[in-house]
Amino acid sequence: MDNVIAVLLFMLGLALLIAGGKLFISGAHQIALHYRLSEFLMGATVLSICTTLPEVMVSSRAAAGGNAGLSYGNAIGSIICNAALIAALTIVLRPAAKVKPETFSRGTAFFFIAAFFYSAVAWTAGAFDRWAGILLLILFVAFEVVLALYMKKHHEGGREKRADKKVEANVQAEPKIKGKKSKIPWRSVCLLIMGAAAIAVGARLLVNNGTIIAKALGVPDSVIGLTMVALGTSLPELITAIEGRRQGLDELWLGNIVGANVLNLVLVSGMAITISPFAVPAEKTIGGINSSFVIDMPLMLLVMAILCLPALFRSKVMRWQGVLLLCLYVAFTVYQFIS
Repeated sequence: MDNVIAVLLFMLGLALLIAGGKLFISGAHQIALHYRLSEFLMGATVLSICTTLPEVMVSSRAAAGGNAGLSYGNAIGSIICNAALIAALTIVLRPAAKVKPETFSRGTAFFFIAAFFYSAVAWTAGAFDRWAGILLLILFVAFEVVLALYMKKHHEGGREKRADKKVEANVQAEPKIKGKKSKIPWRSVCLLIMGAAAIAVGARLLVNNGTIIAKALGVPDSVIGLTMVALGTSLPELITAIEGRRQGLDELWLGNIVGANVLNLVLVSGMAITISPFAVPAEKTIGGINSSFVIDMPLMLLVMAILCLPALFRSKVMRWQGVLLLCLYVAFTVYQFIS
């Protein structure tokens, strides 16, 4: 009976994450349009912070509770899920998504800097000490500052240099706020607050009951984090990708995927490690080597390379990338549950 209740509460947590993420994304999107941010930078900053909150909540709570496997697995698993499932599905269904290399390259560069640092610490020390968590959080601040300065540089008088008819139409359609000289979009702020509350409750239900389910099934915590919980906390990115692609806002959803994956390393992992340093989970081995070193981290780098590097040279992502990424995700998921 307890396990049935745990499953129901786990599903309720997922539902709250989805609903909260949607409200949060909607509010953030409206605010970004209100201040006329570019699509990619809007996705890489405002939306990526919004959609990464579930991972922050889940990993921080898991770290505080001493559950290192879930904290590690959620961050790495979310990166793999975002690139190899969410972005891949979106590309396969509607390929030839366009990007601007000059903006796309900044997010991509930051991801690989953070990923190589994260992997180097894991491979050399076998554990993440608090100093590593603090450095990752510093990288988070640097990432946001660099993108903010770039946005400021490419604005003139508070307006973007580029003319984006869709953004302009959305900005003009947004209701004007009545009151004395108030320029704050209060309706959007309310959506943010409601979304944050739903995400907080959903994350608590998810991590608590995900742990119960894992123990009942005899599955290691890191596996649950790398698959089920990672997928659950990545659902806001999925909602953004589907809606963004449907509206033709390719740079927005791609920026959100890249930005969210940067934050999964520098903010999600950085916060969890700073709260409670932990060793790299070693529940599974391949040839006597920790599978985290030969499967999880190399795959994290590989899927982002497949997603990002061709786009930097061709200014778009193609269906073959999505198909290849989906094949890798299926193989990764099967491996997690059968090995």
